[in-house]
Amino acid sequence: MQQAVTSLRVTTRGKGLFEITREVESWLEKQGIRTGLLTLFIRHTSASLTVQENADPDVIADLNDWFGRMVKEGDPHFRHTLEGPDDMPAHIRSALTAVQLAVPVVNGRMVLGTWQGIYVFEHRRAPHRREVVLHLLGE
Repeated sequence: MQQAVTSLRVTTRGKGLFEITREVESWLEKQGIRTGLLTLFIRHTSASLTVQENADPDVIADLNDWFGRMVKEGDPHFRHTLEGPDDMPAHIRSALTAVQLAVPVVNGRMVLGTWQGIYVFEHRRAPHRREVVLHLLGE
């Protein structure tokens, strides 16, 4: 059994989904592990990870719009407001999504569906530098 670990730095431009599939694939190809499990973990509480369709950009737009309607900024019930009106909604959006993904690896490639991609889901308005840790275990 072998393992490999690295971190990806992802620069976001504010709220939205930012695809990192190619960067993950590029690192994976260099590891020489043919079969295993890739775990991705984002080290933040106001951003998340998701596997989503990467063919039709309307999917991404609809997800952004839906989360905006479901968890509104400036809700007067929020107590945590010191970091701005978008911070507590970002924490809620992160709690509703995932901070960790597990993707099988077969023949040295991630086993994703035809239209699936891996995304960092930024929940804050301002651009951020996010860190995603990749951990590959296999042989």
